[in-house]
Amino acid sequence: MSFHARLLAETATERTFMQSVPIIQGCLRGEVSLASYVAFLREAFHHVRHTVPLLQACKAALPTRHDWLREALDEYIEEEAGHEEWILADIAACGQDAQAARASRPGVATELMVAYAYDGIARGNPLSFFGMVLVLEGSSVALALLAAEAIQKPLGLPDAAFTYLRSHGTLDLEHTAHFQQLMDLIEDERDQADIIHAAKVFYRLYGDVFISLPLPRETQVAEVMA
Repeated sequence: MSFHARLLAETATERTFMQSVPIIQGCLRGEVSLASYVAFLREAFHHVRHTVPLLQACKAALPTRHDWLREALDEYIEEEAGHEEWILADIAACGQDAQAARASRPGVATELMVAYAYDGIARGNPLSFFGMVLVLEGSSVALALLAAEAIQKPLGLPDAAFTYLRSHGTLDLEHTAHFQQLMDLIEDERDQADIIHAAKVFYRLYGDVFISLPLPRETQVAEVMA
C-alpha cells in the first residue's frame, strides 16, 4: 500500500467525525443561514491568512534530507498567496462588513488549530504540516462545491459570494493529485507516522471549528426536539 493510501485509511475515523458535524450535514441538506455562512467565512479568513506563512515556516525548517520538497512548497506558496482576500470579498458580497471581519479575532477553535500547525513545524516535525494540507484541501474537494450549491440557493446569494468555496474546491482537485505524488515519495517511517498523527489531530481541530459556528435556527430546534 502506498503511503498516501495508508494516510487516507488510517485517518478514516477522524475524517468521518469531521464530516458528521451537525452544521456540515445540515448544510448539505440545505439547512443554512446567512449568519452561519458568514461565520464560516470569517473563521476561514483567520486560518487561510496563515497558509503562506505556515508554508514558509515549513520550508525554512526542512532538514537537508528533505531539500527535494522545497520546490513543491514554493509552488504551494505561489498558488495560495492572496486567497484570504477572496474570503473578504465573499463576505462583502453577502452584504456584510469585510473590514470588520479582517479586524476581528479568530474563534478559539480556529486559533488553536493555527497554533498547533505552527507548533508542529517549530517544535516537532515540519512535515507534520502536510497533515493540515490533507485535512483542509481534502475537505475542500469533498465538500466545497457541494456546500456552495447547498448554501447559495436557499439564501439567494450572488455568485460573487462563493469565490472562495468554488475556486478553492476547483483548485484543490489539482492540489490533491500533486499532494498524493508528494506523499508517496516520503519513505521515512517516522515522517510518515508524524504526518498521520498530525492529520488525525487536524481533523479533530477543524471539526471543532465547524462545531463552534452558529447553527441555523431549524437545526437548533431539531436537535432540541430529538
